[in-house]
Amino acid sequence: MKLGNQTLSAAGMAAALVLAACTPCGLAATQTVSDPLASAVQSAPQATPQTVEERSRMLAALLHEIWEDQLKHNPEYASQLGDTRYNDQLSDYSVAAVNASLARGAEFIQRLSEIDPTGLSRQEQISRDLMLRSLIDDQEGARFKEWQMPVTQYAGLQVDLPLLVRQLSFHSAKDFDDYIARLKKIPTAFSQVRENMELGMDEGRVPPAYLMDKVIAQAQSVADAKASETPFAEPLQHLPASLTADERTRIHDAVLDAIANSVQPAFRHFATFVKVQYQPRCRKDPGIWAIPDGDAYYAFRIRQSTTTNRSADEIHQIGLDEVKRDEVEMLTLVHRLGFADLASFRAAMATNPRLHATSSQQLIALYQGYEDQMRLKLPQLFGHLPRAPLQVVEMPAALGSSQPPAFYEEGTTDGSRPGRVSVNTVDFEKRLLDNAEAVAYHEGLPGHHLQFATEQELQGLPEFRTHAYYTAYTEGWGLYSERLGKEVGFYTDPYSDFGRLDADMWRAVRLVVDTGVHSKRWTRQQMVDYFHAHTALDESTVQSEVDRYIAWPAQALGYKLGQLKLLELRQRAATALGAKFDLRAFHDVVLDSGALPLDVLEEQVNQWIAQQNSATH
Repeated sequence: MKLGNQTLSAAGMAAALVLAACTPCGLAATQTVSDPLASAVQSAPQATPQTVEERSRMLAALLHEIWEDQLKHNPEYASQLGDTRYNDQLSDYSVAAVNASLARGAEFIQRLSEIDPTGLSRQEQISRDLMLRSLIDDQEGARFKEWQMPVTQYAGLQVDLPLLVRQLSFHSAKDFDDYIARLKKIPTAFSQVRENMELGMDEGRVPPAYLMDKVIAQAQSVADAKASETPFAEPLQHLPASLTADERTRIHDAVLDAIANSVQPAFRHFATFVKVQYQPRCRKDPGIWAIPDGDAYYAFRIRQSTTTNRSADEIHQIGLDEVKRDEVEMLTLVHRLGFADLASFRAAMATNPRLHATSSQQLIALYQGYEDQMRLKLPQLFGHLPRAPLQVVEMPAALGSSQPPAFYEEGTTDGSRPGRVSVNTVDFEKRLLDNAEAVAYHEGLPGHHLQFATEQELQGLPEFRTHAYYTAYTEGWGLYSERLGKEVGFYTDPYSDFGRLDADMWRAVRLVVDTGVHSKRWTRQQMVDYFHAHTALDESTVQSEVDRYIAWPAQALGYKLGQLKLLELRQRAATALGAKFDLRAFHDVVLDSGALPLDVLEEQVNQWIAQQNSATH
């Protein structure tokens, strides 16, 4: 799971989190488009023809303008990328800002559609089409008013703001002055989000009530702490040596004052609002079908997450089939270990002391060891390797109870902040270690870190392409990367190899339970029971995962569907090229254009196959 550009998401998770809070509405509240890209292009007025060179310059300038607009209106995201221009700002979450964003997006669609792509390079055409697709997605999604339901245990200011602090850099007094100014804007941001939530209450766009217990706890943990012990005070532990004694004193006092008098009251009032006013009005049913237009919204989210047109029923069946396939392979392994069935093996794992961490330090060291050993094998798998460093760090304790075993946070483009695998050490003694190796490869190398670092270092593409995120591509690559560890000789411990299979099963189960709760109206307990029947995941992980799918409809579908598409494309290339097939070249083709929708990726691979064949004839 990639956290940081949510892409929700993140962005991981920042781009996805930003979109969840800021998807525009109003101007196109009832708009529906069956083929958005085609419709936009067909409706564009005929402009005076320009030369290819002129249109190329126009496209580059417009894409840069759109990117700059996104950074300006999402200053937290700009800061995460290492762009310090807006470090004293917070996003405007008001309804007026949401509608203004939609209006700007509609204008950008019009202007992009007027640029004839004929004769432009393939990458220029891809860039134009991807930006159009993204902007039109926002217009089409406006009818669902995501901004009215912006808070879950994964999304919302109570999560985003403490995480943002970890992603900032402090090198000068100005950095701290900007930070103090930003802290003082937090009450306004919470007020705007609260107004949006109140509108959601009136329209029935509310999350499940029980999830708000987690949100309240997250907000209250900041409100109740000493100002100096909140995440917002952490930068004071790293004051630059270049500051004078007077500057250090001034900054120290000003930061703590802003935390005590702006940040903590805002978090406290928000926790009270959620508990007293919001939670009692939240829905009882866990599935997104229960909100207005819930079924249509879920179909929209499936298309966003998977970049396919598959229905919930199709995905549910794929999940059932993949569960059966994984179970066959798992049974073969447990029989080899002397167990009669999966149930007895899982029961033995639960009580096996060597499969449980003895300390948080041991857990972090385990992940670090897996990253280190994989780093040595990367030249066997890739022709091009990025330069960006990777750290393994401990996940903030305040987040751990509602988060997966680990997540990835993207580093800055200039390398000043490395990419990070954040390991969840909450209840470490209860967490099974069998899947730690697979998760390490997924989140770090050769998974998210390698993919995002490669994307950041791409040359000759517009800025948005070097920070693009599509769930099926990004998370599909992460899941595919887990298998690469097996191909280079790892998972030598049979329990770790079982963990690899169980991790794959985990993603297959997601297809079943996510569609189950949001389309087939499963209860939460049905989801939990299905997990326990088909995986060895520990109780902490099962509980947090089930709540994740309920809070974040369709996001988890991208992992398995993306992995299956990558495996399909790899097999297609290997079959077509035979002895000429080069795995390193295949991986480079998959990665060297940044994140892509699955249909665009398929076209890229097909073209590469054709080029390889023609080059040898």
